[in-house]
Amino acid sequence: MLVAAGMGAALWGFNILRRFDQRVWVHPASAKPGPVRILRFYASAGTIVPGEKAQLCYGVENAKAVHISPMLQGVYPAHSHCVEIVPEHTTHYTLQAVGYDGTVAIRSFTLAVQDIPVRAPENLNYAAQRAHTCFAATHRV
Repeated sequence: MLVAAGMGAALWGFNILRRFDQRVWVHPASAKPGPVRILRFYASAGTIVPGEKAQLCYGVENAKAVHISPMLQGVYPAHSHCVEIVPEHTTHYTLQAVGYDGTVAIRSFTLAVQDIPVRAPENLNYAAQRAHTCFAATHRV
């Protein structure tokens, strides 16, 4: 009789824990009690050029799942984690952390990607200045 009551209580407990996608999530013993929180979400640089690498870093607390869009590989709930990114254009990143209680925390930022300004080669500028100087010296006013 006691075994049956224990089994019923266990099944009832697992039903309470059942959330998103009908999976069973158990709150880890090491997690602090409370709602899901985003501790940090940033890039290692404010502005980069196309092809340049940056680190996208984040930290969450009391999260069972983490999603970063545009979709990034290698993200998971962690107090501190960074992934390498190489955006080709200015990109708006959004972190979504899902808590064990079903609550969601969201934070966003935009990483600017700017083209390198094109400069004329110095020897071309020198040649243009030299031609102008020579012309001015031979044609005195």
